[in-house]
Amino acid sequence: MKKIFIILFTTLLVAQEKYPVDHEMVAKIREEGFERSEIENTLSYMTDVLGARLTNSKDMRRAQKWVTGEMKRIGLTHIEIEPFMDYGVSWDNEFFSIHMLEPDYQVMVGYPISHTPGIRGRKKMNVAIADIKTKSDLEKYKGKLRGKAVLSVPMPVIDLDRIRNGTPRFTDEELAVLANDPPQRKRRKRPPPNPERVTTVERNAFYKKEGVSVILETRGKRVAMVPGFARPGAKKDKWDRQGTLNHLPIVTVTPEHYNRMYRILERNIPVRIAVEIKTKIGRERQWARNVIGEIPGTDLKDEVVMLGAHFDTWHASPNASDNTSGVAVMLEAMRILKAIGVQPRRTIRIALWSGEEQGIHGSREYVHKHFGNPNDPEIGLKPDYEKFSAYYNQDYGPGQFRGMNLQGNENVREAFTSWTKPFHDLGMTIISPQSLGSTDHVAFDRVGLPAFQFLQDKIGGTGGHTNLDYYDTIPIEDIQKNAVIVASFVYHTAMLDERLPRKEE
Repeated sequence: MKKIFIILFTTLLVAQEKYPVDHEMVAKIREEGFERSEIENTLSYMTDVLGARLTNSKDMRRAQKWVTGEMKRIGLTHIEIEPFMDYGVSWDNEFFSIHMLEPDYQVMVGYPISHTPGIRGRKKMNVAIADIKTKSDLEKYKGKLRGKAVLSVPMPVIDLDRIRNGTPRFTDEELAVLANDPPQRKRRKRPPPNPERVTTVERNAFYKKEGVSVILETRGKRVAMVPGFARPGAKKDKWDRQGTLNHLPIVTVTPEHYNRMYRILERNIPVRIAVEIKTKIGRERQWARNVIGEIPGTDLKDEVVMLGAHFDTWHASPNASDNTSGVAVMLEAMRILKAIGVQPRRTIRIALWSGEEQGIHGSREYVHKHFGNPNDPEIGLKPDYEKFSAYYNQDYGPGQFRGMNLQGNENVREAFTSWTKPFHDLGMTIISPQSLGSTDHVAFDRVGLPAFQFLQDKIGGTGGHTNLDYYDTIPIEDIQKNAVIVASFVYHTAMLDERLPRKEE
């Protein structure tokens, strides 16, 4: 036991020597981040004033203009709105309402799916169940749906456990599992295609041919929540104007309101609704854009440490948790570093991405353009590939950081263990070997660059992509802590003698 203790103690000393903590700088970061934090004001402005930011929408462009001004205000340089790919035409919702008129009046809660058209004026129509799964179902509904709104999916079963119990923070036992034996992510095997099954795109085309007026659906099982996404096929046709105009309007409503209509119709009692949808569809294709800003480095200024979050959201709310909270954290981290006058050896660069919600497009295209892709001979490696040190991301809600995920890179364990220690009192204690996906750090990781997503409590907010994701649901104290931790990690990475090690090193 004594020998093991000596080995562990020696290992810790070596880590501290190789990856020291600048305690004086950490104290300054903490003081600035806790005593003079601006994160509450930043988050409030973004959620209350700017609102939703669908990629390429009018609201997104307004928000990008604002954030460049904000970067300039806090003292960043080399601020740029950088185009990265043709992203089709813009889409904005300008007005929407839906009401049940018969057999009882009720204002219903819903939202049009992005990249679907509007309708002319306020239309009244009957509702019909038309849950089509196979080709044989098509015959059943032929000639019966003209002029109607269709309930296109089965009734969901509402998740009552989530309402009763909420989402608790990680327990000590759960954190221990994540640190020592995290669960392995298993890819679900897709069943072989069923030739009789009708795809969503085929189903919606059938509705169009049959003269349906509006497609109604509900997504998820959470009370009062309307997850909002894009119409099926929109990505495949590259957000084409004509493709949008040729489609039917799709409206998603809360599960309670959807289920009420469904149950009434199952009693053979007619349901009549009134719907009004006004959308604005751009006439010219546009390029989607990322926003970049920097704190210039000194003796190693050609090398870079990056931090970032996706700036785009879905359109049903300001999306305070996904991912306005992440953007606010990263902006606040940069503000803290500028406010305390850091002079980093490496350039510190913030990136606020677009197109994440549709497939991490903004970060992927940025990585390929600036750093390359060793897995693709047509792209190859760029000169800056060897000058890149690390990328840090937040996009798993607004919960406080409890540790760092290594993303399978054991070579950074010593560094992260050392840099985490000053924040044990904030609950930042765990180094987990697990890898996470589905957000912008993956674009870097896939090409062999060190990129990390913090391990976070799954609390706060009402869940991304919904109509209820507002400022009021965000734990401000949690994201305040997160900004302090990000600022410290970025600073220490920027000050190393050598860049952060990679998986293969």
